[in-house]
Amino acid sequence: SQHFGRPRWVDHEVRSSKPAWSCTDVLCCMIFLLCIIGYIILGLVAWVHGDPRRAAYPTDSQGHFCGQKGTPNENKTILFYFNLLRCTSPSVLLNLQCPTTQICVSKCPEKFLTYVEMQLLYTKDKSYWEDYRQFCKTTATPVKSLTQLLLDDDCPTAIFPSKPFLQRCFPDFSTKNGTLTIGSKMVFQDGNGGTRSVVELGIAANGINKLLDAKSLGLKVFEDYARTWYWILIGLTIAMVLSWIFLILLRFIAGCLFWVFMIGVIGIIGYGIWHCYQQYTNLQERPSSVLTIYDIGIQTNISMYFELQQTWFAFMIILCIIEVIVILMLIFLRNRIRVAIILLKEGSKAIGYVPSTLVYPALTFILLSICICYWVVTAVFLATSGVPVYKVIAPGGHCIHENQTCDPEIFNTTEIAKACPGALCNFAFYGGKSLYHQYIPTFHVYNLFVFLWLINFVIALGQCALAGAFATYYWAMKKPDDIPRYPLFTAFGRAIRYHTGSLAFGSLIITLIQMFKIVLEYLNHRLKRTQNTLSKFLQCCLRCCFWCLENAIKFLNRNAYIMIAIYGRNFCRSAKDAFNLLMRNVLKVAVTDEVTYFVLFLGKLLVAGSIGVLAFLFFTQRLPVIAQGPASLNYYWVPLLTVIFGSYLIAHGFFSVYAMCVETIFICFCEDLERNDGSTEKPYFVTPNLHGILIKKQLVPQKQKE
Repeated sequence: SQHFGRPRWVDHEVRSSKPAWSCTDVLCCMIFLLCIIGYIILGLVAWVHGDPRRAAYPTDSQGHFCGQKGTPNENKTILFYFNLLRCTSPSVLLNLQCPTTQICVSKCPEKFLTYVEMQLLYTKDKSYWEDYRQFCKTTATPVKSLTQLLLDDDCPTAIFPSKPFLQRCFPDFSTKNGTLTIGSKMVFQDGNGGTRSVVELGIAANGINKLLDAKSLGLKVFEDYARTWYWILIGLTIAMVLSWIFLILLRFIAGCLFWVFMIGVIGIIGYGIWHCYQQYTNLQERPSSVLTIYDIGIQTNISMYFELQQTWFAFMIILCIIEVIVILMLIFLRNRIRVAIILLKEGSKAIGYVPSTLVYPALTFILLSICICYWVVTAVFLATSGVPVYKVIAPGGHCIHENQTCDPEIFNTTEIAKACPGALCNFAFYGGKSLYHQYIPTFHVYNLFVFLWLINFVIALGQCALAGAFATYYWAMKKPDDIPRYPLFTAFGRAIRYHTGSLAFGSLIITLIQMFKIVLEYLNHRLKRTQNTLSKFLQCCLRCCFWCLENAIKFLNRNAYIMIAIYGRNFCRSAKDAFNLLMRNVLKVAVTDEVTYFVLFLGKLLVAGSIGVLAFLFFTQRLPVIAQGPASLNYYWVPLLTVIFGSYLIAHGFFSVYAMCVETIFICFCEDLERNDGSTEKPYFVTPNLHGILIKKQLVPQKQKE
């Protein structure tokens, strides 16, 4: 042990029952507070300049919102493209805009009609123009020649049957004998004297779909959340109640409850294997069906994978591997699991004497929710900051001025319009040339950085407060008489008052590692097409190294927070003391951390898995006896995964109280053995039962006589 510091029992320091608390890591505290002040200012500035409506409403070529109340477009909620065939241009992905005029309309076209055909019919029936003018600019007239129409760009040269999707008019595709059609036609007139096939229109529609895929998924997910939010809340409430019940039962029947965890997890994974096998066999027997381009391009970019046999087969193999791993770990760790159960029983006593710790996860959840909401709102307002920016768009793609900024009010009188006949000055995005708009990408990075720092700080604050409460329990000689009132709130106030800087220091280290990981993923995404095998291998190694580093730092930080809660020292000193103590009692890592966390992990899986199975049966309409599930969901797995992930987070929050309790008790136990010898002058603070079991299991090396 001499390589990892001297044990406390040979140190000249003597532990005081009441350490002299003082502020630690003041410099880091000041930097942290300045960052928070800057974060608040950034949010206020983004609030002033941003407009979330820009993300909610489609925008026409003049930068006006479709469907916005109080504007001329209030009743025109759908965006219409004059010439959808131009969306096949490569500039679609380059400029993120389709090079054609876009206007707001109240409904989509319902039939095939060209401008020339409308003029011929207009002489007999004026209603044809009334129908056609809905898809023209307000300045349009029915008597222009085709050449003049193309020059003024007032009306589309042709319209075809469409239907609204994502507030945009898309071709109304269908299949007839396996052939793609629109309105029972496979070819149509484009209004310029040419004949175009429906397949060309489908390719053009898919060009826009590439721009709308993310928004399509987002809106569909939002719709599913709107239909199922109350059921999701009910599921999460059940998960919270179930977690509470398990925590209470751990105090009385920890051994029996472990078997419930084990059998329940194995059973749930087994059910998952059986369900995957059923889906796999059902898809084998299902006859092949023809999907339309509309379905493939827009509706089923993700859910289509659930129609593949390979997907369910892969899920089945993964679940089988997990099942085998769980069973093998239970077999090989059976002796250490018994010790972990004993530690959990002792932790149950501590939680019983400090019951307020069971409520603390709710406070952590509230603080994390505030941080997440502020980050999302700030990101949305930053993304929608600025004024409309217009770009030159050349339908032919051969204009030297393409992608330059322009002014739509005077565009037709500029040299660009003369040099590039047919070029358009269309709305592109929101931005600006002010100092604020130039630094918006930097503000996005700052928003993400401070968000991660706050999230890690909230977690660190919770760990330090819980450690202080459980340390108070341990160092009370006569339990519970010597335990002061409200130990958790006292520890929480002490952590905020004296150790904000230390907690910010530790959370900053984690944040920097996470930012490096995000930068690495960003570079991987940007350079994906130019990577070779060696660069991919190096990136995988870097990911693995950062993952290991992050988890190692989190483990060391957690123990450093315990030492801060006990002794009130700064972060670096506490981290050093914690590391040396762990190295002198290295078996602690194998028992109190890994094995105890494994037992608690089974409990988390049981809670999340149980609620997940019920949610799956409910959202797939397989529990009509209990309640009728929501119908017509776009993706049933959206609320299902939300319930499963949310249930796991809730269970993790509650069970982490036990994990922190066990870890704090063991750290205090190691300190107790090094400072005391069990004599009348230096009695142990540990309970005799726990002391006998841990010494018997040889988890901590016995002190040698000097």
